[in-house]
Amino acid sequence: MHYTPSPRDPNAPPVRINLLSDTQTRPTAAMREAMARAEVGDEQIGDDPSVNLLCERVADLLGKEAAVFMPSGTMCNVAATLVHCRPGDEILAHETAHIIAREGGAHAALGGFQITPLRGADGQFSPDTLRKALHPRTRYQPPQVLVSVEQTANIGGGTIWKKAALNEIVQIAIAAGLATHMDGARLLNACVATGIAARDMAAGWDSAWIDFSKGLGAPIGGVIAGSREFVDQVWRWKQRLGGSMRQAGICAAACTFALDHHVDRLADDHANARALARGLAQITGIEVQEPETNLVFFKPDGAGITGEKMVAALRERGVLLAVMDGRIRACTHLDVTASMIGETVALVREIVRGA
Repeated sequence: MHYTPSPRDPNAPPVRINLLSDTQTRPTAAMREAMARAEVGDEQIGDDPSVNLLCERVADLLGKEAAVFMPSGTMCNVAATLVHCRPGDEILAHETAHIIAREGGAHAALGGFQITPLRGADGQFSPDTLRKALHPRTRYQPPQVLVSVEQTANIGGGTIWKKAALNEIVQIAIAAGLATHMDGARLLNACVATGIAARDMAAGWDSAWIDFSKGLGAPIGGVIAGSREFVDQVWRWKQRLGGSMRQAGICAAACTFALDHHVDRLADDHANARALARGLAQITGIEVQEPETNLVFFKPDGAGITGEKMVAALRERGVLLAVMDGRIRACTHLDVTASMIGETVALVREIVRGA
């Protein structure tokens, strides 16, 4: 279930506090200036210096041979599965993974792939669960060719996969002849929270990508990295999917600016998320999951109000967030301040008293 009151509702007040998603960030003035100064060329033929610089930066950041700039994170995931798999192949992923629940069935529609959902707490399956899901290669069952993880696990609460678990999953996959893919939409949130470098977090994974339009605050784009052979094949699918661009350096410059200026500040978002969780937990009847990064999931049912009604009441007060899979999700980002967090907690307390 995913319910969001429209921010364009003519009867609703302007949105003052936007906790809907970190995709709601606006480019800062300094980022816009970097975009305006960007040196550009034809990205489709490899002639845009700003795009090339970004791809080199991300390949080095993730410890891979090469990388390619994509319009969206969804296209990163779709292109990766189209390279790793063939029609009829099986992908193993957590049951709440973005590739299962949030990408419109693209992997089935475009690739004919079967994605087998694995269970596990907080959006993560255990290495043992992966082992038990493996089956012998016979003509009676689909070939298992890819295992995918989502770092951080969105619907799981923005939880961070432990490095030891990632390493063990890679070893299981290698032994079983499976490729590995890391959906790193919020990978840098995990890196900032743990102090583990991105290249170490992605070590051993055949493909990995990071999203620039979430906490990093750029207006568009993701970059996926892997071996040179893998990236060559991703480029083929990028062309087929209409993802090749022209003077994309304007967008790439925003992403490079984000790498230089917006990574370390993700810690501020994590601090604001913890402050929000603490404030909500002090309100009787509200059940809050302790955040590990910038996502706060909570349920107000115990306070006598449903999640949908709470979201609607907050929207009437200028606060925008959403119900996702039965819980309210609040997402902190660079456009959310500590004072906004305090005001949101006060408004929730007011709504609960009214309920």
